[in-house]
Amino acid sequence: MAEHPAYPVGLRLSGRRVVVLGGGQVAQRRLPALIAAGADLVLVSPEATPSVEAMADAGEITWERRGYADGDLAGAWYALIATSDPDANRAASAEAERHRVWCVRSDDADAATAWTPATGHSEGVTVAVLTTDARGRDPRHTAAVRDAVVEGLRDGTLVAPHHRTRTPGVALVGGGPGDPDLITVRGRRLLAEADVVIADRLGPRDLLAELPPHVEVIDAAKIPYGRFMAQEAINDALIEHARKGRSVVRLKGGDPYVFGRGMEEVQALAEAGIPCTVVPGISSSISVPGAAGIPVTHRGVAHEFTVVSGHVAPDDARSLVDWRALAALTGTLVILMGVDKIGRIAETLIAHGRSPDTPVALVQEGTTAAQRRVDATLATVAETVTAQDVRPPAVIVVGEVVAVGAGAPPDAARPAPAGSDPQK
Repeated sequence: MAEHPAYPVGLRLSGRRVVVLGGGQVAQRRLPALIAAGADLVLVSPEATPSVEAMADAGEITWERRGYADGDLAGAWYALIATSDPDANRAASAEAERHRVWCVRSDDADAATAWTPATGHSEGVTVAVLTTDARGRDPRHTAAVRDAVVEGLRDGTLVAPHHRTRTPGVALVGGGPGDPDLITVRGRRLLAEADVVIADRLGPRDLLAELPPHVEVIDAAKIPYGRFMAQEAINDALIEHARKGRSVVRLKGGDPYVFGRGMEEVQALAEAGIPCTVVPGISSSISVPGAAGIPVTHRGVAHEFTVVSGHVAPDDARSLVDWRALAALTGTLVILMGVDKIGRIAETLIAHGRSPDTPVALVQEGTTAAQRRVDATLATVAETVTAQDVRPPAVIVVGEVVAVGAGAPPDAARPAPAGSDPQK
């Protein structure tokens, strides 16, 4: 039998008796998949690992606390033999052969009638990899092939088009702060499967170059009708392409719901009867400061952080931000879209009690190759922005956390505030 390759097959074990002999590490690794398959699982072992015991306590398996006895495999469809007793393993394997029960042996694969493939899962697809030549089995290579295939399916680098009709719709995908590696696995996979991509200027632009030639890419920043009608035009474009039966991805920077107007698009699609999936993204409000060496919270320094939009000034009637309340907080303030308004914002925070010496960091083009960090204080930030020619997109961080970590200037280190907690 060793001269012939194994025949791959998928076993449908739901409701069927499966016997596992041995409750050690092998059983601990294999049982979850058998449970997920719906098998009627019987574990025969005098002992078990804590994780296996927890499965029994939860009623996921039936545990018979004893050693193997002849007849244990009667009525079984499949058996996993993984005890530490070679004699018991051989006897159980012989019983499986007599009863024509497919049997996996953890101690001697050549004596088994079945092998467990290296498996992985990606969006309804199970990838199972077997070495075809029994004489040259290499479990590490098999697992590496499995990992490469699954990772490729997940991140979209291995594109497997759907040939059956797909349900048209829209996916609002948060692309993250700019670095293409920071998009989520699900977001990248949906991008790889798209027919149409409507992309924001702040989305991970490098990913667009990886799309197949047939994918239509629409620059949302160039959709006509003017600045204040742009969102309505984007909504119309999403609906139009989805109604043509296309798979549409709305690629947005950061997270769709963090100043991304994602809910407006979801509502427009719902009113039009278009199915929509929202894929969260890594928000620049946290990731960009982190990439510049700034933690938005830090033990003994900041117990909270607040994210606000700075696209309108504090004295603008359209502003919904309570700047007086923000000035009274002692934690971190993260301001998005506020570069051109930072002077008036700083003045307002100082007027309401925030110290002029409060550290401020501006991180431009965060997580990209063009990232740069400029440090200032509330008192100097307006002139610093002008002098250093800081331009959007930039994330502004206000608070003592700016002086924490390797990213801070050498003279910016400050002691923790008096009375701060030594442990958290």
